[in-house]
Amino acid sequence: MLVNIEDVRRLSDLLSDKRRVVITAHMSPDGDAMGAALGLKHILAENVFSNDDFSLTVIMPNAAPNFLMWLPGAEDIVVAENNTEKTAHLLQEAELICVLDYCESKRAGTILQPLLENTTKPVLMIDHHINPGTFAPTLSLSYPQAPATAFIVLELFNRLVEEGLISRYVLSKDAATCLYTGLMTDTGNFAFNNANMPQLYRMVAQLLEAGIEKDKIYDNVYNQFSVDRLRFTGYCLYHKMRIFPKYNTALIALSSDELRRFNFQSGDAEGIVNMPLQIASVHYSVFMREDTDKIKISFRSQGDRPVNVYAHEIFNGGGHANAAGGDSTLSLQDTVKRFEDTFRKYFTK
Repeated sequence: MLVNIEDVRRLSDLLSDKRRVVITAHMSPDGDAMGAALGLKHILAENVFSNDDFSLTVIMPNAAPNFLMWLPGAEDIVVAENNTEKTAHLLQEAELICVLDYCESKRAGTILQPLLENTTKPVLMIDHHINPGTFAPTLSLSYPQAPATAFIVLELFNRLVEEGLISRYVLSKDAATCLYTGLMTDTGNFAFNNANMPQLYRMVAQLLEAGIEKDKIYDNVYNQFSVDRLRFTGYCLYHKMRIFPKYNTALIALSSDELRRFNFQSGDAEGIVNMPLQIASVHYSVFMREDTDKIKISFRSQGDRPVNVYAHEIFNGGGHANAAGGDSTLSLQDTVKRFEDTFRKYFTK
């Protein structure tokens, strides 16, 4: 087990007598950010705060991609960039603020970041990323060994029962569906190296017993894209993918003009960075795209070939050993050149 007994006791104390709770996750929320945040909300609403005398709100810095908006409770999420005043009011009134799936306040976005950095309210962090920033929560439940933040959320409540701090808790189908989505997406449908823990599959069994429809969840996440997105994928692989054979590395870099050509929407790039790894000789894959004010970069690798160190040291990012992210304020051309000038030293095994 990853969660230690002292953390469980401190969590129990922190939840005590808190009636107004805000749950947040990181910018451009992915499956684990959405699944962990909504899963935690459902568990708290169905157990800890089981009467009408409470306020429990999920705030995301910006909108989640459409392929995650089917998740139970997603329709009630407050999007900070569209609701600045409401967001500030909710955090001001909160008795507990939960930050999930990020450990650096800058990942909360321009609206939430200053509010979190200046709050006097207790802050609970639940996360599994390395290289934490200066963000100092009241209680940090950070376990980089965990395959997903959703994994930690579920283990926390299992441990509360095991240690006798609560007699039991209800794990509804809605909560289980959200948590399974987090587990599935952050492990690449249980294909990444972080999916090797036997406990992960015992959790999947627990979620199945709660009634999840795993095939439907997979279909909702991976098989609901538009025609433009499918054509965009083909363009990336046929026209834009570059291979560096000596270094077993693939690179895809896209300009904003190319994105507009395919009516690019939030979430359309999901999973494309993994596709070059299907090539037998490719062990590292990098995907870059122009965003509003920076270049967003995703890194993936296979086996004992970390990419998070490179992401952190060269592109102001970080993440897991086989799945990381970063960004660049240089032009796309200069970002590609920076990659070409630096990756050989890191992508060698």
